[in-house]
Amino acid sequence: MKLDELDLSILKRLQENGKITNLQLSKDIGLSPAPTLERVKKLEQNGFIESYHALVDESKLDLGIAAFMQISLIRQRDNAITNFIEQINMIDEVMECYNVTGQADYLLKIMVKDITAFDTLVKEKLSPIEEIRNMHSMIVISKDKYSKILPYKYK
Repeated sequence: MKLDELDLSILKRLQENGKITNLQLSKDIGLSPAPTLERVKKLEQNGFIESYHALVDESKLDLGIAAFMQISLIRQRDNAITNFIEQINMIDEVMECYNVTGQADYLLKIMVKDITAFDTLVKEKLSPIEEIRNMHSMIVISKDKYSKILPYKYK
């Protein structure tokens, strides 16, 4: 599927506000409601739109600590990567896990209530993972930019 300017406008608007009504979306992009809805459905069917989510304020849920952790694995173990990923996927506090280049093998984004919860996570959930050689953590002091809008030239 080749995207045109209207498709790109739809994608940008939906990233800005996933709850926008089809009527408002159609007004914003200058198309009538029926073809707008058809385009949205086509974008969904072709995998451009994967899902819709509510962005929840973590501070309202007392999730006061965000951290990033660099993980290096012991590669000599059979299935080290597979085992590591399976175990990481079972830890709710690990929000994101990326295989990266550089000195570390993985970068984790972690959310917990407080520093005590972070300590417990490290000691009870991460340290027992045998495939981990090293862990280096960085606690987030402030979130100065946060965007869910993909950096794409929409117009």
